[in-house]
Amino acid sequence: MSIVKRKKSAHYVDNKQLLAAMIDFRKGVIEAKEANLPPPRIPSYVGDCIMKISTHLAYRPNFSNYTFRDEMISDGIENCLQYIDNFDPAKSENPFAYFTQIIYFAFIRRIQKEKKYLYTKHAATQMAELNGMTTDSQDHDTGIYKSDAQYGEWSQEQMLRFMEEFEESKKNRKKKVVDNAIVK
Repeated sequence: MSIVKRKKSAHYVDNKQLLAAMIDFRKGVIEAKEANLPPPRIPSYVGDCIMKISTHLAYRPNFSNYTFRDEMISDGIENCLQYIDNFDPAKSENPFAYFTQIIYFAFIRRIQKEKKYLYTKHAATQMAELNGMTTDSQDHDTGIYKSDAQYGEWSQEQMLRFMEEFEESKKNRKKKVVDNAIVK
């Protein structure tokens, strides 16, 4: 019985080739600035690499279960295009890491935005329920089954827990900022 050796899988982005493309692009940007011309178009290879990095990063376990993953990917790509001119090959020869870092923080910002939106949505729902503005009532005449009422209670608990955690993290961030200001 012979053992079949697997071929080492190639990376989805070739960092050396990406670096060469970024060096050429940077030269074009510098020449355009000196000649007061609009900046050159981003090479399609660089665009493809940014797209691949953003898409692959979204499949990491810490980002994969969000329903707004497409928005995260779009934010990552947008931020890379926004800061592509800041890449300096003299400081770093790793454009893959540069773009990955930009995309990672774009994902984190999107998650924070969505949590804030979800908090607002839950707070509005809770206020509507407190004011009696919801149409569902746990009255027997409405036809709500016991399992639906139990699900409603469970989702209400989830919503309240999320809101408490969000408010607590917001309070901790403010306290941390104040503590840092006092120390300095």
